[in-house]
Amino acid sequence: MSSSRTQSSSSPSSSVWQHQYMKLHFFSRIRSLFKSKASSRKRDLQSSTQISRTQQYSEKVVAPPEILSKPPEDENEEVVLQRTVKKLHFGTFEEKEKAAIEIEKLSREDKNIRKLMAELGVLQVLVSMVASDISGHQRSAVMALIQLSHGTYTNKALMVNAGICSKLPTNVEVLDQSTRYGFAELLLSLSSLTSLQLPVASSQILPFLMETMNSDTTEMKCKEICLATINNLSLVLENAGPLVTNGAVKILLSLILVKDLSEKALASLGQLVVTQMGKKAMEKCSAVPKSLIEILTWEDKPKCQEYTAYILMVLAHQSWSQREKMAKAGIVPVLLEVTLLGSPLVQKRAVKLLQWFKDERNVRMGPHSGPQTSRVSTGIGSPMSPRSGEEGKNVMKNLVKQSLYKNMEMITRRGNVDLEREACRLKSLIISTSSKSLTY
Repeated sequence: MSSSRTQSSSSPSSSVWQHQYMKLHFFSRIRSLFKSKASSRKRDLQSSTQISRTQQYSEKVVAPPEILSKPPEDENEEVVLQRTVKKLHFGTFEEKEKAAIEIEKLSREDKNIRKLMAELGVLQVLVSMVASDISGHQRSAVMALIQLSHGTYTNKALMVNAGICSKLPTNVEVLDQSTRYGFAELLLSLSSLTSLQLPVASSQILPFLMETMNSDTTEMKCKEICLATINNLSLVLENAGPLVTNGAVKILLSLILVKDLSEKALASLGQLVVTQMGKKAMEKCSAVPKSLIEILTWEDKPKCQEYTAYILMVLAHQSWSQREKMAKAGIVPVLLEVTLLGSPLVQKRAVKLLQWFKDERNVRMGPHSGPQTSRVSTGIGSPMSPRSGEEGKNVMKNLVKQSLYKNMEMITRRGNVDLEREACRLKSLIISTSSKSLTY
């Protein structure tokens, strides 16, 4: 009975002792980190004052007392840093918010402070502040974490270990634009981690990104950052399944026709289409051939054309149904135009696609006249008659001629317009000069 009373009476005193010990250990850690830096600065200051005293003594001039008693400039920075970290750990909500803003400022100005903050346990406190319902409290923590993540792989890993991926907001619409942009920028910085360190499948990363890109209230710059994050995640093969499951293919296809976002969206689709789940998800979308064929006509976006041709090649490879959908959508004339006017890479891919469509046509085409002793097989790789092969070549030649005639007419039309403009300019010049030469 007496032993239980002794334990109950000693428990609050032990908790108070642990709290005081934690504070003492914390401040001793800060003091030891700054001790070497402060001592070196004071040594430099003493040497400089000694030199100045020698010069002043030789000139028989007494130094003013305020110069000799002036404290080092970095001493104020150390005091500010100690006070800021103390408020972040033990302060109120308002003090923690101000401390997070000060940490963001200090981390932006000095790169060495980023590593120092990790040793002082600042990252864990900031991560816990991200889950706060207070808007300013949350925004200040996110902005500080962004600065602390720049240029240091260790800080990013510590943020993930502290649970930043599970503390992302579930409702994007309640966030203001600056906070939403901050979360997107922070996830872009964390997306450089490996798949073993970044829990993509079991966290709120993908739901947050998909909801942000799918929201009509999200700014274009924020969507562009989310697409860059999706592109980094799609480079890891293990992330393809979670991306497709969370509806990444559908959202990316809805953004490919936006020219400011098309390149990054197509790059991510190119990574997903090579996987079985990604290819099936794209094949289920009825608007896939039409949207991709439209992008092939963007002459001012050669990179988008190259990505699109690659995606079409993967979809059309060993898939008769996809080739039929592309042919009905009018892909052959567009491919012919791309082979003449596109970049070297997109030209090679367009020629490969045209070859597949040509082989498909030749295989499915039989003799139309004359004696038919046997039926021509429709299987891939079956023998064809010389007549059917010649007819296929004639069709391709006619298509190429039509495309050439169309391009020549366009070039001639542009040239005629330029000639008409030049003629009008010369005519006006002649009239103006002749009128100036008249004396009456």
